Amino acid sequence: MTRLVTALYVPGDRPDRFDKAAASGADLVILDLEDAVAPDRKDGARRNVVAWLATRMPGGPLVEVRVNGSEDLPVFAGLDPAIGVRVPKVEEPADVDPFAGRPVTALLETARGVENAALIAAHPAVTRLALGESDLASDLGSAAAALIDHARIRVLFAARSAGLPAPMLSAFPDIRNLDGLRRDCERGRELGWFGRAAVHPSQLAVIEEVFAATARDVHWARSVLAALDDGGVSTLPSGEMVDAAMAGRARVILERAAETGTAQA
Repeated sequence: MTRLVTALYVPGDRPDRFDKAAASGADLVILDLEDAVAPDRKDGARRNVVAWLATRMPGGPLVEVRVNGSEDLPVFAGLDPAIGVRVPKVEEPADVDPFAGRPVTALLETARGVENAALIAAHPAVTRLALGESDLASDLGSAAAALIDHARIRVLFAARSAGLPAPMLSAFPDIRNLDGLRRDCERGRELGWFGRAAVHPSQLAVIEEVFAATARDVHWARSVLAALDDGGVSTLPSGEMVDAAMAGRARVILERAAETGTAQA
């Protein structure tokens, strides 16, 4: 599965931004029919999305459509089956059933959804989990960092236990606060998440920088794998003891470095 670092949301009622989003450098473009579109503009947004997807040339970033629910199923009729669907407010596996047959990102936005994350991740149509942190904070009545960290950890464990990639962080809504974005990306990376969705192209560079493998990371990973070539337990020149349990982490670092083209991978 393609490892994603950046995603960019685009409102479905702004077709003038579709091509710009596709050219932004984001790995994934999310055409939004849900929260970003006012109720009286949703029909027009659906038409915009269908028209653009029907004429889109091969290549470029991956594309998902964030739907309102099963009422948006007609949007996908006749479209490339590789076009993914981002299903909001998933609380149980059955919520995904209407979209089986397409790659589904299950968006968990309630306490119930987070608690059922492992069951949802096991659904055969689900290829990724995501967390809707703003909606979750509303459901919980708090956006305290400890609560968000708890949810991130639960969802990470659910994804990895189902063999899914580490989730991408939720969109950071404060567009001008790039320092805050950086800090929150760094916290997410510490917790094992990888990549992030953006709501504005100006956020993409920060996200890419935080999740790029550093030269130090790559050096460590290569040193670990080299030290383990002969099997058993070994010691790095730094004095750190390494064994086979560390090989997986080292390989992930090198894979991410190769895919993002960073740190002379």
